[in-house]
Amino acid sequence: MIKTGNPVISIYTEMTPNPETMKFVANKLLYPGRSIDLPDMESAKASPLAMELFGFPFIKSVFIASNFVTLTKTPETEWSDVIPSIRQFLKDYLEEGKVVVNEEEIAALKPQGSNEVSADDDDVVKRIKELLENYVKPAVEMDGGAIQFKSYHDGVVNLMMQGSCSGCPSSMITLKAGIEGMMKRMIPEVKEVVAEAE
Repeated sequence: MIKTGNPVISIYTEMTPNPETMKFVANKLLYPGRSIDLPDMESAKASPLAMELFGFPFIKSVFIASNFVTLTKTPETEWSDVIPSIRQFLKDYLEEGKVVVNEEEIAALKPQGSNEVSADDDDVVKRIKELLENYVKPAVEMDGGAIQFKSYHDGVVNLMMQGSCSGCPSSMITLKAGIEGMMKRMIPEVKEVVAEAE
């Protein structure tokens, strides 16, 4: 018997530059226009989906954004061994219409940094956040990650790497050659860009 009412969900995977992470893309928005990095079980309380994903013994961290979930596995696990079961789990979870992220729990979490421009941002910070939002975010989301603004002080921009960007061997090249180079060209006040470890 065919069930009606619930959409058919398809999930496909994309490799990321980080060999320990895999991007699982759905044909449905999971967390529209936002992202959340859940590096451990404690932080996962904000996401019922992440709580269940941490039930897999090989999952180290969960990152949810837009229409994808980026998972980080333990080094001894091979992606080829676990992708089918994760894809099926995600498909079933989303087809059942279960909650992906609980907004009340998000509000209780400590803020993780934001690229949203606020009224108290000075001109340089506004330009940094706009550059991150318009140029950096689309590029790193393609790789299953995110980069959040943390602070700006005396020419130094402090960013936080999330999802596949966190712990990725090529993220420092992206940070220095890509983001720092672009910021120095477009925002002369910026002298250096550094990444904050979580």
